[in-house]
Amino acid sequence: MLGVDPGTRATGYGLVEGGRPGRLAHRLVECGVVRPRADDLPGRLVEIHTAALEIIDRLEPACVAIESPFHGRNARTALVLGHARGVLVLAAELRGLTVYEYAPREVKKRVVGTGAASKEQVGFMVKHHLRLGEPPRPADAADGCAVALCHLLGGPLR
Repeated sequence: MLGVDPGTRATGYGLVEGGRPGRLAHRLVECGVVRPRADDLPGRLVEIHTAALEIIDRLEPACVAIESPFHGRNARTALVLGHARGVLVLAAELRGLTVYEYAPREVKKRVVGTGAASKEQVGFMVKHHLRLGEPPRPADAADGCAVALCHLLGGPLR
């Protein structure tokens, strides 16, 4: 399961292998952050899309979980984030992968136990679920792992 936390400045990802939902038999294969270097949004989107295709081709995930848009106070930020999500969903679709979407509160609730968890709490619980010595760094990588774990720990909340 490839989990992705989209962003135009930093897109976190984590490939997590897992057992059955609800169990702690999960293993981190790889995590990281894509940091586009382009100054303009179209250039960053191309870099994110290219990197996503490379990650998918190299890691060969079975499916992709991505954080869905949130309702923030800043409409422009939400719109720009939507562009990043779009190129990531496109990359997954081009490779024939099923895409699952999770709201940020769903991810936090499933992984931490509360939808209002802090980044530090998310990192700590990712460390716990994956039996790591330290939380993945930077926090964007831990967030990508959290999205993957959300799916592996039982999928969407009802």
